[in-house]
Amino acid sequence: MINRAKQVFDIEIAGLEKTRDSVGDSFVQAVEMILDCASRGGILVVSGVGKNLHIAEKMSAIFSSTGTRSIVLNPVQAMHGDLGMVSAKDILLALSFSGESAEVNNLIPAIRRHGLKVISMTGRPDSTLATLSDVHVEIPCGKEACPFGMAPTNSTTATMAMGDALAMVLIDAQKFAIEDYAMNHPAGAIGRALVMKVTDVMRTGERLAKVGEGATVMDAIMAMTKAKSGAAVVAAADGKLLGIFTDGDFRRLVSERGQATSHEPRTTNHEPRATSHEPMPALTDPITNYMTSSPLFVRDDAYAAELLKIFEKKRIDDLPVCDASGRVVGLVDIQDLPKMKVL
Repeated sequence: MINRAKQVFDIEIAGLEKTRDSVGDSFVQAVEMILDCASRGGILVVSGVGKNLHIAEKMSAIFSSTGTRSIVLNPVQAMHGDLGMVSAKDILLALSFSGESAEVNNLIPAIRRHGLKVISMTGRPDSTLATLSDVHVEIPCGKEACPFGMAPTNSTTATMAMGDALAMVLIDAQKFAIEDYAMNHPAGAIGRALVMKVTDVMRTGERLAKVGEGATVMDAIMAMTKAKSGAAVVAAADGKLLGIFTDGDFRRLVSERGQATSHEPRTTNHEPRATSHEPMPALTDPITNYMTSSPLFVRDDAYAAELLKIFEKKRIDDLPVCDASGRVVGLVDIQDLPKMKVL
């Protein structure tokens, strides 16, 4: 069973590679036609029958959420009144791996009477649908993974991937920004991360542990305790960020200097600090002796989505927030993000 499952993956991976390598002039022509349609206020109409109708629904959803207005047209329902959904400004993207689906092919003359141009995706450039189209994008993925060569598997995967490629190229071509995506995707954790700004999730006021450059280790610990925070930011007299000190920093210092046994690098907000066999730090020592200087920070006008990228890439738990002048205005604790339903 495991071997058979892996065979399916191998067939579909090979199909994707063949389809990727086939991308060429016809793909560019399809992109240009869609861009022209969008510039005239038109809609990308995606249609297919059977499994390809499901692929059409997925494609249309991706197009719509990434800046290319799109609808799905069921070819059967289209012939019974749904053609009223389209206009001459629109363009049809028709899906049929064989290129011989009667329902889709019968739709083409009716679509043309409404003034639409046609882009098709099939596995056969000599098929009826391909010859009826203005632009044909081939899906040369090879045989299906089904032992009977019947159930759409390899072909639907490759067709969907080609649709994804179209959508992503259109993002670049239309200069669709993350702010635009946020407008189209306000719900769920993804939407919240895109819509919410850093200022919506950061700690401020009494929840922000902040000390000056003249503070001691004890001052930082007390500030962290009062704010119920795992880190304290260190700021200059003008408010500009100097460093960060975390409870993890303190525990490591105690371990390194008290026991002289730990030689693991730090995994907090920045570069590893060499271990030491010095005595345990006094609580009256300056915090500047132990803080991480010039730490990573995020601007207060950034989106929460940027926070997620930084936390994931750098594997840190606390991130100072600064304004355009570099002054500390807050702190983001990764533990707060699930409460805000951003994670």
